[in-house]
Amino acid sequence: MADAIGARHAPRVSVLDAQQLTRTYGVRTVLGGVSLTITAADRVGLVGANGSGKSTLGRILAGVEEPDTGQVVRRRDVRVGYLPQEPIFEGDPTAREAALSGLTRWLEAKETHDAASARLAAGDGDADALLEQQAEAAAQIERLGGWDRTHAAEAMLEKLGVREHGQRVSSMSGGERRRVDLARLLVSRPDVAILDEPTNHLDVDTIEWLEGHLQNEQPGALLLITHDRFFLDRVVKRTAELSGGELRIYEGGYEAYLEAKAEREAFEHRVEKNRQNFLRRELDWLRRQAPARTTKQKARTDRAHDALSKDGPRLSKDVALHVESVRTGKTVLEIEALRLDVPGRTLVDDLTLTLSPGERVGIVGPNGAGKTTLLRAVLGEHPPASGKITLGQNTRITYFGQAREGLDEDATVLENVAGGRQRVTVGDRDMDARGYLERFLFDYEQQKQPVRVLSGGEKARCLLAKLLLTPANLLILDEPTNDLDVPTLAALEEMLIELNGTALVVTHDRWFLDRVATATLAFEGDAKVVRYPGGYTTYKALRGERAEAESAALSADKAEKKKRAPKAKKSGLTYGERIELEGLMDVIAEAEEKVGALETRLADPKLYEGGGDEAAQLARDLDAARAEVEAKMARWELLETKKAESA
Repeated sequence: MADAIGARHAPRVSVLDAQQLTRTYGVRTVLGGVSLTITAADRVGLVGANGSGKSTLGRILAGVEEPDTGQVVRRRDVRVGYLPQEPIFEGDPTAREAALSGLTRWLEAKETHDAASARLAAGDGDADALLEQQAEAAAQIERLGGWDRTHAAEAMLEKLGVREHGQRVSSMSGGERRRVDLARLLVSRPDVAILDEPTNHLDVDTIEWLEGHLQNEQPGALLLITHDRFFLDRVVKRTAELSGGELRIYEGGYEAYLEAKAEREAFEHRVEKNRQNFLRRELDWLRRQAPARTTKQKARTDRAHDALSKDGPRLSKDVALHVESVRTGKTVLEIEALRLDVPGRTLVDDLTLTLSPGERVGIVGPNGAGKTTLLRAVLGEHPPASGKITLGQNTRITYFGQAREGLDEDATVLENVAGGRQRVTVGDRDMDARGYLERFLFDYEQQKQPVRVLSGGEKARCLLAKLLLTPANLLILDEPTNDLDVPTLAALEEMLIELNGTALVVTHDRWFLDRVATATLAFEGDAKVVRYPGGYTTYKALRGERAEAESAALSADKAEKKKRAPKAKKSGLTYGERIELEGLMDVIAEAEEKVGALETRLADPKLYEGGGDEAAQLARDLDAARAEVEAKMARWELLETKKAESA
């Protein structure tokens, strides 16, 4: 069921239309008649709890999975690109080959254009038909990004942090494989892009680049399945919430969705309160009446029974997180002059950090900078090259790792968390293990399931349930937001804030950092790690101010040195270069006219009468003319830059 909240009624051109989709797994219904229309250039965010069916809906819309009932109608010739959480590559390609495989339509259009051009030059076939084929292929090439797209694939890999283009994807980590798959999708420029958790395994700087790319460079429609609240707020124009098998659609990003959802739920609760009041009055009246009733009394009785048969609004369940705290001394953790090395490289140099009770430090930086290595050093798993790490006398650590270590895939949820016990100890309370798991939104049936069938987010929630049974006063969390859904993230945020918990958190979730972090530890390159007060927004502002101050100081230093240095002749344009620059635009204009004339000649069907022997030479002349224009433009830019620098 689709419930459009505050939707605009302007006509939209549909590129993908899903109607009344249902999907059931065993006794569990994840889609109960879901409808969604995606229009050209639409930007839709899909949110919901782990296990609510978001990935299932994404796969069905992409054509990877079929619904039990319902249908998905795509506009003719619409191409859908899909980024799954687990990438699949045919064969064993290199990163470059995998990214280039996203250019299938471009390569086909280029081959068609080249083949038509070759046949025209050889006089092989109907010239008019070949010219039309050549023009259509050229137009398709332009629509798909222009004539040189092979470099775009390599540039996309670089932007996403994949440096070794010749490395086989089979030898890469899961995060690297995901980034290669994302590059493949982005270069393909589909009409509809369905991205399932695209920000997982990306560092903050890369996420911010991706935001800008999707906003400004990526054509077509987007459906983003993500728990990254900053990302949703900056990219999407509509937010769809999947819950209890139903889909509700709200205008705007994440913040607008929260406001509209709160208004809707407040309205539903007012309606339900009025219904309950009506029921109380009617039932009270019914109890006071004699057995014999008039027709009017019978109608009133029927109204009461009708009201009784209706269900109230479905109440959303919240995750309830609690960690049993251990008494802490004045210092939880001390790091002094720490240096961390890996073979051939220093990751951290001269880091000093003191962590006191109640401090929550967010750790940010590029992938591979050393964030996880720093956590492993605190855990005693990576020996320092120099310096010292000292845990407080009473410090007890709970560690939530990226690999989600600590779960037996073949054991059930209940067995993993309770270890065969019927009851568990939560703080000073003894409680039923099943009741404890219900706090983490695992119902009775899910508790009996083996962990291997759970979604990534459900596994993360299961591990949290297990870890939080162990008393601790320092939480070390490595990328907890990669799989956790928004309700669980919000519960984790509340737990850390309300309990005044102490934590080290590696995360790319800027919303989480802004809510939780009392300080931010930033890896800034060259093994330098800098501590900033506050969350992510404060860190970005302070980092920008510091960069401006350093730039101003450098400029002042250069100016001072220039003032002290003996006067030297400005290295501006020479007399010959000035004359050349003045006439260069005329030269470029002539070269462009030559290109235009050659293109006109090559498009003339008469050229190909009698075999078209001249066409091959004209094609070579056109390539040379285009190269001359590019060379002259490059020369003009060089001289203009030199002129500006000497001004």
